[in-house]
Amino acid sequence: MYSIVLVDDHAIVREGFKRLIGLEPDFRVVAECRSADDAVEAVAQQRPDLVALDLSLPDGSGLPLIEHLRSVAPDTHIVVLSMHDGEPYVSEALRRGASGYVTKGVAPEELVAGLRAVMQGEQFLSSDLRQRRAEQPESALDPLHRLTAREHEVFLLLACGRTPKQVAAELGIGQKTVYIHRASVMGKLNAGSELELYRMASERGLLPASS
Repeated sequence: MYSIVLVDDHAIVREGFKRLIGLEPDFRVVAECRSADDAVEAVAQQRPDLVALDLSLPDGSGLPLIEHLRSVAPDTHIVVLSMHDGEPYVSEALRRGASGYVTKGVAPEELVAGLRAVMQGEQFLSSDLRQRRAEQPESALDPLHRLTAREHEVFLLLACGRTPKQVAAELGIGQKTVYIHRASVMGKLNAGSELELYRMASERGLLPASS
């Protein structure tokens, strides 16, 4: 029996999800949450096998929540169930630790297929996302996908307004190294200034609330 925590701020969506899951003998919804805070508490208490997560929540974006939930329960698999089908959302959700991404416009059976796939250790994208990725050239995908892990850290800190000196201190690297990473980030993202980095991060919901 696979336990599931459902995170969505719309009661009608949660009810429809529960009815769908109720048809599967080996799935069980153990908690329903309408906010990020509720989700963290439920996952910490229940340690579920799966979390079905909407990205639009009343207390913030679900993207940072993915990493938070993964830190709270590393063995829990997260499947995003969202109306947002843009490539930046998909790429960022997967980068932050989601095991699957299903858009709300596909057939309900795809969500069940996605939940089963991730429990088998697979990464799952709904059919509309798979088709779009197959049709798009690599250059059309989110440019943030081209950054290395270290470059992504530098990107986020610069987007938050940190100076190269501050970035160096926070990451424990030399200031010269920060400038090298900065140049690489700017080139890969075709950005001309930190203001453009801020805009890109803001559009993707990557900035903390205080920034």
